[in-house]
Amino acid sequence: MADTSKPNEVVVDRRRFLTWVVASPALVVAARLGLDVPGADAAETEAATAETALNAYIAIQTDGGIHATLPRTEMGQGITTGVAMLVAEELDVSLGSVEVRTADADSRWVIQLTGLSSTMRYLAGPIRAAAATARARLVTAAANRWHVSAQSLTTVNGEVVAPDGRRAGYGSLAEDAARVLLLLVSAQPKNPSAYTVVGQPTGRIDAAQLVTGEARYALDLDIPGAVPVVVARPPTLRGTVRDFDASAELAMPGVLGVARIPTGVAVAAGNFSQAFAARDALSVSWDPGPASHLSDPDIRTRLRDAIGARPLPPLFTARTLEGRFDFPYLAHAPMETQSCVARVTVDSAELWLGAQDPKFVQREVAQALGWALTPQRVTVHTARAGGGFGRRFFAEAAVEAALISRALSRPVKLMWTRNDDMRHGRYRPASHHRILAYVGANGSILGWNHRAAIPTVEFPHGFGDVLTSLLGIVLPEVTSATFFALTQHVPYRFGLVGQELREVSLPIPTASFRSVFTSQVGVANEVFVDQLARELGRDPVELRRSQLTSSRLKAVLDKVVLEGAWGRSLPPGVAQGVAVLEEWDSAIAHLVEVDVTGEAPRVLRVVIAADVGLPINPKSIEAQLQGAAIDAFSTTLSAGIHIDAGAVREGSFADYRWLRMRHAPSEIAVHLVRSDDRVGGVGELGYPSAAAALTNAIARATGTMPTRFPLLDAGA
Repeated sequence: MADTSKPNEVVVDRRRFLTWVVASPALVVAARLGLDVPGADAAETEAATAETALNAYIAIQTDGGIHATLPRTEMGQGITTGVAMLVAEELDVSLGSVEVRTADADSRWVIQLTGLSSTMRYLAGPIRAAAATARARLVTAAANRWHVSAQSLTTVNGEVVAPDGRRAGYGSLAEDAARVLLLLVSAQPKNPSAYTVVGQPTGRIDAAQLVTGEARYALDLDIPGAVPVVVARPPTLRGTVRDFDASAELAMPGVLGVARIPTGVAVAAGNFSQAFAARDALSVSWDPGPASHLSDPDIRTRLRDAIGARPLPPLFTARTLEGRFDFPYLAHAPMETQSCVARVTVDSAELWLGAQDPKFVQREVAQALGWALTPQRVTVHTARAGGGFGRRFFAEAAVEAALISRALSRPVKLMWTRNDDMRHGRYRPASHHRILAYVGANGSILGWNHRAAIPTVEFPHGFGDVLTSLLGIVLPEVTSATFFALTQHVPYRFGLVGQELREVSLPIPTASFRSVFTSQVGVANEVFVDQLARELGRDPVELRRSQLTSSRLKAVLDKVVLEGAWGRSLPPGVAQGVAVLEEWDSAIAHLVEVDVTGEAPRVLRVVIAADVGLPINPKSIEAQLQGAAIDAFSTTLSAGIHIDAGAVREGSFADYRWLRMRHAPSEIAVHLVRSDDRVGGVGELGYPSAAAALTNAIARATGTMPTRFPLLDAGA
């Protein structure tokens, strides 16, 4: 296909995006990624499309309703608003007229994993293609009906308009549009220069539901007959039930049943208060978990020992600079704890929960119920989730709820408490890092070696498909190491650069955390770049600018330096720090201003510059980057997990010390720097460089480079 696009025009290559019509009383246009598939606009049978992997689809009902279905989960990141904006833009309708629905677990969808900052990166193209095709079909249907040139028609506010003033609503054209065999106008998405919705700061379409409490999460769902359930859990990670006696508890008010499951003892009751009372009264003896011989000092020793001897430096090295860094285990701590509603019968199971990969949940529950070969017997309805950050990749709550429902022969509504979530969850692993910088006699940087000792990050869910999930289960160390190699890089001309993962086998459950390995490796790198600048007597901004290999990083760095007035005179004990990151097809820089004159460092001001390509909703991007900065400041200063003889010490936000509102800086300014129209990732982008910039500001204010996190670790 000849490229007739104008500069900066988004071209949806029909070899990459296949769109087609699903047989339906309404107009339903589906789109998927396809590498070599020729374009197709003709209607296909419902049976054929049932076997085709979907990425997104747009439905226009005969009543004019517009529905967009996507295979990702809204967890607070605002993707429903972003999808609605894309559809509204291409269909020329108001934002409020688009309803976005989350898909259940479905084998037809290619990937349903919400993570890796991939949702808008991967789905923006197919969504635009589907909506643009729907618009072209509607225009063609109107042209056929009125016997006029399709080129003379326009679309506005959900109607096709003719030059003579005739109008037809999309709903009235939907059936005819579904039967169109030959498009009379282009199905090419709009040029971004013509956008009036996408790129404009927009409030969330679900904001009213969120602030009024109408938004419904798993435990809010009214599933007939579902009874409240909680679980008594062991004192140590992955401990097991040795024996228990529930005879007295079964006689307590409201108690409906008690069931032993692999992870504890479940109690069902008429309400959660009764369930908690009975759970707390249970007499249970426990066998310790596999990590019961481990505490923080043992873990730190294992990690430090794994680093090994120094490699030989490059020739002509005048000196070698070394930095060591320790990061703690971290809990994801989403505001909504793990929960699930389940209804299991003899031959089927139905579940409702907020999941980052509902297809993985489907397979895990089928495996637990003995239906591994028939996972289609398990239906997973994806609910809105109150945060994920990697925690909701895993299916523990769903597996427990399914087993309990089967054991009690009734639907159940399982709640994990905050204590359950903190002490029996999965964690970003602790790590120890050694970075060596090799400096020549003239101050040139000849090499960089970063060796990181990190317990294996578990990826049994893979990257959303069955093959990588199988690899994550069978070869967890290989999968973790591969992800490290694919995602970690140093964006500087530092001579011979090496980054190496030393995996340490520890029986403590792990999971991806916001930005995965970069939350440690990238932070350590950026902190040591500042230390390198101090050793060389160079300004850290000047050093970065002179060595960066990415023009996008230089642009965002220049922006925060300008907006943050880098280098201006500041009072004693107040300093600025900077850091940069390029990841997930985006680039970001942070400038953080901190005051260390009080009992604890206090962040005064934050300036962020990000290049995420086409900013679908700048307001959503701003909110995500602000939230990520607060997460980063929390784990840099005060929040961390401690392990005592295989037990997690922290049980709630009372001792897992996330920053409070009073700790938030008075200003977090976000500036978008746009280099092109690709759609970059945002959700994980804002964490690593925010943590590093804060650390660098503290180092400049105190004269000492922090090496162990969190800095205010009262439990160390």
